[in-house]
Amino acid sequence: MKIPFRTLLAGAALAVCTPAFAQGGAYPAKPVRFVVAFAPGGPADIVARLVAQKLGDAWGQPVVVENRGGAGGNVAAQAVAKTAPDGYTVLVTTSAIAVNQSLSKNPGYDVERDLIPVSVMASSPNVIVASLALGANTLQEVVEKAKSGKLNYGTAGAGTTPHLSAEYLFKILAKVPVTHVPYKGGGPALAAAMSGEVELVSVAMPPAVPMIKSGKIRGIAVTSDRRVAALPDVPTVAESGFPGFADYTWVGLFLPAGAPPDVVARLNGEVDKLLQQPDLRERLAAIGFEPVGGTPRQFSEYLKTELVKWARVVRETGATAE
Repeated sequence: MKIPFRTLLAGAALAVCTPAFAQGGAYPAKPVRFVVAFAPGGPADIVARLVAQKLGDAWGQPVVVENRGGAGGNVAAQAVAKTAPDGYTVLVTTSAIAVNQSLSKNPGYDVERDLIPVSVMASSPNVIVASLALGANTLQEVVEKAKSGKLNYGTAGAGTTPHLSAEYLFKILAKVPVTHVPYKGGGPALAAAMSGEVELVSVAMPPAVPMIKSGKIRGIAVTSDRRVAALPDVPTVAESGFPGFADYTWVGLFLPAGAPPDVVARLNGEVDKLLQQPDLRERLAAIGFEPVGGTPRQFSEYLKTELVKWARVVRETGATAE
């Protein structure tokens, strides 16, 4: 499955300030709330907290992070879509929002109608990890063990890209039976692997990096098109016997439909500035994130391609929102 992230957004220029906020508009005049669609410890939460701290410092207003996990990110998306479109409630979610439009029979919102894409902050490969108790060191060994039909794999939730990646990898390419166990975030899924509750986890790479490096879980394969600096000893899926396979998870910001254009532009422009700061870029890179940025228009165009791509993968895998 060749579905790389390196696309329209790569190398995007900074958003241009509009006259409304260039003249010193009031936004933000009070604390801003980042509603994270997954539990603490996952990729959306990690990026949200790094950006929120810097954004609050730049604005002189607190940016409060609130985790509202559930239904593969749909719970938070539904809530934010119904809030006042004043720019003070911001959705932080992942590429799961594109998957869920086709995976869920009724996600409770329409991402193109009810939300405004503001910025893709960062992207990351996914990684397949194994519990130490499984006793597998390579993807081929995992596939052999999966033939028994007794392996479970955890994810941050049904509808996340690691969920669809694993379904495609195991059921379509490797043709082995595995059982999906959805959690409310990457953090809980990884904790389940460490405890032996599940044998495998498919998750965006950043929350798994420190656990792999400390030896608490075993890195089996990354879904990037080449090895990543944060985990140089972990081979790619393509190296492990499945050529052409590449997949990524992105973390993005959305506002409710109807948010003023100057507010959308200011939030986008400020985030883009932060993503150029060397210290933030270094912190993201150390755990496997690539800063992205770009304009709302570029994000909107990219989102359309994601909706088409993931609808196809959902059809091919027969994945469901358990």
